[in-house]
Amino acid sequence: MPRPAPDASPGRADAIIARLHTLYPKLIDLSLDRVLRLLHQLGDPQLRLPPVIHVAGTNGKGSTCAFLRAIGEAAGWRVHVTISPHLVHLRERFRIAGDLVSDEALTDVLAEIEQVNAGQPITVFEALAAAGYLLFARTPADLCVVEVGLGGRYDATNVVPRPAACAITAISLDHQEFLGDRLDRIAWEKAGIIKPGRPVATGAQVPEVAAVLRASAAETGAPLWERGRDWDVSAQDGRLGFRDRHGALDLPLPGLAGAHQVDNAGVAIAALRASGLAVPDGAWAGVAAAEWPARLQRLHGRLAGLLPEGTELYLDGGHNPGAGVALSAHLRRWADRPVHLVVGMKQSKDAAEFLRPMLPQAASVWAVQEPGQHLALPVEAIVQASGGVARPGPDVAGALAQVSASGGPPSRVLICGSLYLAGEVLKADASGLQAGAG
Repeated sequence: MPRPAPDASPGRADAIIARLHTLYPKLIDLSLDRVLRLLHQLGDPQLRLPPVIHVAGTNGKGSTCAFLRAIGEAAGWRVHVTISPHLVHLRERFRIAGDLVSDEALTDVLAEIEQVNAGQPITVFEALAAAGYLLFARTPADLCVVEVGLGGRYDATNVVPRPAACAITAISLDHQEFLGDRLDRIAWEKAGIIKPGRPVATGAQVPEVAAVLRASAAETGAPLWERGRDWDVSAQDGRLGFRDRHGALDLPLPGLAGAHQVDNAGVAIAALRASGLAVPDGAWAGVAAAEWPARLQRLHGRLAGLLPEGTELYLDGGHNPGAGVALSAHLRRWADRPVHLVVGMKQSKDAAEFLRPMLPQAASVWAVQEPGQHLALPVEAIVQASGGVARPGPDVAGALAQVSASGGPPSRVLICGSLYLAGEVLKADASGLQAGAG
């Protein structure tokens, strides 16, 4: 009799994750000792990878990873990618040589990690980081793109001793409960990914952040590629222009919307140029093919159908003050139509500072809390943070119904404030994760 096929259902993976949650360390340990111990027990897969580009920052990490992947695939490379967090499905975190990891492969590697770990203290993110490196080491590829989860210095991904290059996107205040409320301290944590002698490309930074990154690069002997000094990027006349010591590139505009994506595309290009990897000239145009869910993503599904014909629905996972500034700049480009904001946030986020730059551009603001939204900030708290400008949705469908009932000319609606909200919206809209999940 043939043996039954192993259970590779998402439910089995979820059960393993639930058991790993119970192993959360009871003692605070600001080191990488736990994940390094686990990786060593797994045969140190982090030492057997294709060339790695490690990406840290506050805003733009995921988008920069998307640009790196798009350029690599335009070059004909097989590209591994690990990102954090996922929006709907756990498997979104791991792309193996171009394809999302299968449920079976992910479940099998999580089961292997659980067995090898043998009940020792570990965090779920540490286990997932180990899973990514194990999957990547077992499949040939040409490039490995790794997104930091939180901070950088003590992030579980920060275990590759000699990456091809590092990239640090724009740094602003976020995760203050873990990283502190001083920009120089946050920059020091992010700079922890910089490795001795390995190049690091940095995007647009405020002066106090730039000073920390320069000092960290000098201390480690890492060649620093700094925007405005070593490279620059701009969007003019419908084209993306990039220049550095190797010359100029004339490229199509980035495939991701928003003026802030010009910087993210530039960071990706600079990191690849700094790495010394042989990128074919025509591959740089891959920036136009980049896709990433919940980054000013146009929705066309069930939720979009709740709005009047001609009204456009967008989704963005931005959730901190820096993201609010970036979104505000984009809203000014939408001045040809009224813009309605639908905002739901996580409890630990600074809702007032996120909203402040966007409020002047909004025709209306709706505070929402979706059922199932993890650690959602109550609707009343968002209303208060807006200075009473926002009105209760109280959920996304309710807010869209009220926008629809208000009449008026065709408009744009932007749902924003939380990646957890974005995941719930994508499930409800059912337009899926096509822009990045494959």
